[in-house]
Amino acid sequence: MALILRSCVLVILFFVLPFKATSDHHHHHHHGLKSLHFALFQHETVNKTGYIITKGVAGAGLSETALPFGTLFVFQDPMTLTPNRSSKAVGIAEGTSITSSFDGLQSISVAKITLRLKRHTGSISIVGGTHNVKPSDHPVVGGTGDFMFVQGYVRSSPVDLKSLTVVYKIEFHLYWPPFAAQFPLDEGAHESGL
Repeated sequence: MALILRSCVLVILFFVLPFKATSDHHHHHHHGLKSLHFALFQHETVNKTGYIITKGVAGAGLSETALPFGTLFVFQDPMTLTPNRSSKAVGIAEGTSITSSFDGLQSISVAKITLRLKRHTGSISIVGGTHNVKPSDHPVVGGTGDFMFVQGYVRSSPVDLKSLTVVYKIEFHLYWPPFAAQFPLDEGAHESGL
């Protein structure tokens, strides 16, 4: 009985130890993970860069920052380096949001953000819930170009809700998983002979 038990313990150790070693190794690698953190400003002008396609069902006493439940809103907003609308545009946020709370303050959003930064060009796809007047985090579900395989989240915070053009601060927290390093996306990409 003791012998069987001992061999069981050895088997367990055999499986646990290599796993432990690799997870430590991963942890070590974590510092080498490629990440990118920056902020841009999204400018949304109703009936110019954003349109209500379907008017929702009006609930009781909605505020001006609220849209009726079920409202379908589609946007294609410029993104700039500073809150000033005339600052350099480096991106476009295009997508839809559907009002999903009865108070009209929350919606489900899907967006594709196309970026032309100094060192990174491509798009990021995000999906998630947006609050009209509070900061919201949207998971990044993937990307294209230099953002291929990207993960992380994008935080959207309203900066100015008063004027005709609503300004949102969009903070990007992007991470590339370790396997993405095996797919060089720069000059080395075309050397694979494909």
